Amino acid sequence: MSTAAQVSTAPRDWPRALAGTGPEGEAAASRLHALLLAVARRELRRRRAQLPIAGPELDDIAHQATDDALVAIVAKLGEFRGESRFTTWAHRFVVFEVAAKVGRHQWRWRAQRAAEPDWELLADRSGPDPTRRSEWAELVAALRRAVDEELSDHQRRVFVALALEGSPPEELAAELGSTPNALYKALSDARRKLRASLAASGHLTRV
Repeated sequence: MSTAAQVSTAPRDWPRALAGTGPEGEAAASRLHALLLAVARRELRRRRAQLPIAGPELDDIAHQATDDALVAIVAKLGEFRGESRFTTWAHRFVVFEVAAKVGRHQWRWRAQRAAEPDWELLADRSGPDPTRRSEWAELVAALRRAVDEELSDHQRRVFVALALEGSPPEELAAELGSTPNALYKALSDARRKLRASLAASGHLTRV
């Protein structure tokens, strides 16, 4: 019988086996890793709508979450009290790691979107009138230049997220480690700078 087959899944055996330094410990870690990876993949499928990625990149997140969870579990074996099955206790670690990694990927994706707003989509909001469409396109181009040239990185992030994308202030504040009131202040300052820039370029009267 292989060493892996000798490792019992009974809660009282997992901590002892994982704490081992020989083949038994390696086999237990490998077995637990496989169990946790299945949980990570299932959790990511449940959260699939929250991420703009799929395929190998999504599976890479599952492996990262599993690796980090296994390290944390081994480091905290002494905290397991046997009040539930060991695997149930261990599952919480990988679910936490998946949630944390999904959150970080969401933040990076939204930050990238905020850094590169869809100006073409904004320019299409003028309607079918050719004259109005041309004027609006000029205004959008002037606004884009002002956003790039006049705003600080933080003001740009806040203006694009709140004014252009309609992101909830509470959600953005949590992502940036700020408060809604502070974001409103940054948004007000950004709008003031943009109004001055558009007025200087002769576009303000077209708003």
